[in-house]
Amino acid sequence: MVLKIIAATEAKSGTNILIEGVPYTVKNVDVSKTGKHGAHKCRIEAIGMINGQKKILAVPGHERFEVPLVEKRKGQVLSISDGNTISVMDLESFETLDIPCDPEIKSTLEESSNVEYWNIEGEKIIKRKV
Repeated sequence: MVLKIIAATEAKSGTNILIEGVPYTVKNVDVSKTGKHGAHKCRIEAIGMINGQKKILAVPGHERFEVPLVEKRKGQVLSISDGNTISVMDLESFETLDIPCDPEIKSTLEESSNVEYWNIEGEKIIKRKV
């Protein structure tokens, strides 16, 4: 579910946008003005919110981007598996979820510790230990 649509010139550092259906966080925006009848050009550097990949793109200033809905929730770790997934119970709805986790964050977690996980356009990821 998309909350709103913004133009490329409105994207500031820290803004979340969808690029080709993947959520990214904008790190840097350079806006250049071209000649007398030209349009603004924007060079956007962004980091993937889920996969952490860097993306650089150059678009016209009137290009429109969707802003994704990011829901931040808290949960309690029920079990830690050998793979990348962790079983988490949501602290508000008490539902049990299997959520992928970064190996760096996974090393700091133990059972019954609290975590913050993000629901980004229906995709969930553990972001930090609370």
